[in-house]
Amino acid sequence: MAQNTTIDQKVDSLLSLMTLEEKVGQMNQYNGFWDVTGPAPEKGNAATKYEHLKKGWVGSMLNVTGTEEVRKLQKLVVEESRLGIPLIFGFDVIHGFKTLAPIPLAEAASWDMEAIENSAKIAADEAAAVGLNWTFAPMVDISRDARWGRVMEGAGEDTFLGSKIARARVKGFQGNDLSQPNTIAACAKHFAAYGFAEAGRDYNTADIGTSTLYNVVLPPFHAAVDADVKTVMNGFNILNGVPVTASSFLQHDILKEKWGFDGFVISDWASIMELVPHGHAKNLKHAAELAANAGSDMDMEASAYVTHLVNNVKEGKVSENTVDDAVRRILKVKFELGLFDDPYRYCDDTRQKERLYHEEHQAGVLDMAKKSIVLLKNEGNLLPIKKDQKKIAVIGELANDDNSPLGSWRIGSDNNTAVSVLEGLKKYTKNISYAKGPKVFNSDANFITEVTVNETDTEGIKEAVALAKESEMVIMVLGEHGFQSGEGRSRTELDLPGLQSQLLKEVYKVNKNVVLILMNGRPLTIPWEAENIPAILETWQLGTQTGNAIAEVVFGEYNPSGKLPMTFPRSVGQVPIYYNHYSTGRPGAQPTVFWSHYSDEKNEPLYPFGYGLSYTSFDYSNLKIDASDQKNIEVSVTVTNTGKIKGEEVVQLYIHDKVASITRPVKELKGFQKISLAPNNSKKVIFTLTDKELGFYNHNYEFVVEPGEFDIMVGTNSQQGLHDSFIKN
Repeated sequence: MAQNTTIDQKVDSLLSLMTLEEKVGQMNQYNGFWDVTGPAPEKGNAATKYEHLKKGWVGSMLNVTGTEEVRKLQKLVVEESRLGIPLIFGFDVIHGFKTLAPIPLAEAASWDMEAIENSAKIAADEAAAVGLNWTFAPMVDISRDARWGRVMEGAGEDTFLGSKIARARVKGFQGNDLSQPNTIAACAKHFAAYGFAEAGRDYNTADIGTSTLYNVVLPPFHAAVDADVKTVMNGFNILNGVPVTASSFLQHDILKEKWGFDGFVISDWASIMELVPHGHAKNLKHAAELAANAGSDMDMEASAYVTHLVNNVKEGKVSENTVDDAVRRILKVKFELGLFDDPYRYCDDTRQKERLYHEEHQAGVLDMAKKSIVLLKNEGNLLPIKKDQKKIAVIGELANDDNSPLGSWRIGSDNNTAVSVLEGLKKYTKNISYAKGPKVFNSDANFITEVTVNETDTEGIKEAVALAKESEMVIMVLGEHGFQSGEGRSRTELDLPGLQSQLLKEVYKVNKNVVLILMNGRPLTIPWEAENIPAILETWQLGTQTGNAIAEVVFGEYNPSGKLPMTFPRSVGQVPIYYNHYSTGRPGAQPTVFWSHYSDEKNEPLYPFGYGLSYTSFDYSNLKIDASDQKNIEVSVTVTNTGKIKGEEVVQLYIHDKVASITRPVKELKGFQKISLAPNNSKKVIFTLTDKELGFYNHNYEFVVEPGEFDIMVGTNSQQGLHDSFIKN
C-alpha cells in the first residue's frame, strides 16, 4: 500500500506540471513509422509524428522492437521533450516472441495452469529482452463459434476454464514485481463480447442478452482484473447497438466503477476512428469525444485524441477531469514498470543476446506443446507406435512444413523455425518414407494475406497412395495452414481444406492402419475421419517445438492428457455449438417432428467439450456429496488408473441448478483437477463448492445464490461421468 501511495503522489505531482496538450499526448499511441536507426523524417505524416514525439505528445509506441530501436526512441522523448516522460512500448506477444509456444487455444487444451503461466513467463522474458514492456494479451474472449478465426487466440468456450487461464496468463506476463526487467504489462482483451460476432465473421456485430454478458462474457475479464492486469483493450464490435469503444456502460460503469480497475483502457487498432463507419460518430472529432467520455484512455493509431481532444476539452465536450483520470492511469503503469527510475531498463543488449531462443525456453514450450495434444481416437491401440515399427509412411504437405506449425499471431518470430513433424519423427526411427501428396496451400502466405487453397490439382495423390500401399503404417498430417486462423480469418466451412480429405480417403482405401495428425487453429468438422480413421491426434499448431512434441506422443515417450477446450461439431450447420447450453421447452425426442432437433443431423457434437483420451484408462467410482456445511459443500470421487502405464487425467466437475429465477444451463464446469496416476493406483479427488460456484448474476448484475436442488456430474468430459444431487438451503 505504501508503494502505491508513493506512486500516486508522484503521478499527481507530475500531472500538475503538465499542459493540456501534454496530457492528451500521453493518451496517444503511434505505430512505428520510420527506421529509427536512419535519418529523421522531414516531411509528411511521419514528420508530424516525429515532432509529436519531441513535444511529448506520444505516450506509447507499438511494433518497435530491438534494444537499439527502443533506446533511440526512448532517448528522443526523454531527452528532448519538456518533461521527459518515458514511452511504454507495446507489441502483440500472443504465444511467444521468438520462441513460440502453442497457440493459446492449444494451451487451453492442457488444462494445466502452471504450464500456461510458465509459457506466458517465457514470452515475457523474450519480449522484455528486446525492449518491450507491454503485450496485448491475453485475449480472454469466450467464443462458441469455430468459424471465428480468433478462437485460436483464446481459451475456448467455457467461462470457468477461461477465467482460470486468464489469471494464469496475466500472472505469467506480469510476475510478482512489474518493475523487474523480465516482466511486461498484460492486457485483457477485447472488452467485451467480441467472441460473439454474428455468423463467426470477424469485426461483426455481437447481439447477446444480459445473462450471457454477465455470466459468460465478463467473468474472465473480471478474473484478469482480480489478477491485477494493468491494461484492458476494448474491441471492434457493437454490443447492444453501441460500439464497445464508446461504451460508457462497459468501460466506466462495469470495469472502472464496479470492479475498481485502476489500470488503463486502450482502444483496439483505430477502433476510435471506426466509430464513424459504425454510424455512431459524425467524424473523427466526435469519435474522440465519445471514446474519451466512455473511458477509453489511450488511442491506438487513430490520431483521434492528439488531433481533436484538446479542442473537445476547450469546447466543454470533454471534461479535463476525464483527461486527468486517463493520464493518471497511464502514468501509474509507467511508474510501476520502473520506467521513470530507468527509462532504458528494457534496453540491455546482453539480455537480448542471451534470452532469445534460450534453451530453457525451448524446454518450456516443448513441455507446453506435449500437454496441449488431445488424443481423439485410438481404436485397437494403434498408438503409440513402436520404435521398431517397419515401413512407416508419412504423408501430407504439413508434415514437412517448418513454418505453418508456428501458427498465427507470431509477428515477432522468425519464419521457418519450427521443428517439422517429419524432422521430429525421424529422431526416433529410420523406417520412414515421405510423400508430400497434392499441394494444399500457397507457400507465401503471411500475416496480412489470405491463404489460397488448391482445389483442383491432384498431382501427388497417386504417389502418396502408392507409398501407403507398400507401407505397414501411415501417418497422415493434415489440417489448416497456420495463417488460416487468427484475426480476419473467418471460415464458412470447417472441414479439411483443399484436397486433403480426398487424399486421406484414397490412402485409407489401400491401408487401414492410419494415424491422423490434425494441425489446426480451431475445431474442425471431421465426421468421416472420426468414423473411419482408427487413430486421431489433435495437435493444433504447437509452435517452435511442434515436431518434437508430436513425435514424443506418437512413439509413447509422453502419454497424451489434453482435453478439448471447444466442442467439435459434426456439421458447420450446428455452429454455434457448446456444452453449457440451455434446455428448450421441447428437449427430448418425440414421435412427431415437433421437438428441438435437425432433420439431417444429430444434435450431439462429434467430440464434446472436455473430451480427450489417454494411452491408459481411468475408472471413476464412489461419488459422494457432503452438504452438511452449506457454505462448503464437499464433492469427492475416486479415480483409478486401470491401464498399464502411468497417465494424467483431468477430473471435471459440472453442476446444474435445476430450477432458478433465471434459467441455468444444462451443466456448467465448476471445478477440475489434473492428477497423475501410476497403473492400478487410485486417488480420492475432492472438490469444494461454495456460493461462488453455485450462484449467478441476475439481469441487474447482482450476484445471487438461490436455494434448491443441484445436479452434480464428475467425470472425464462434459458428457461422461457419475451423477448425484444435493439440496442447497
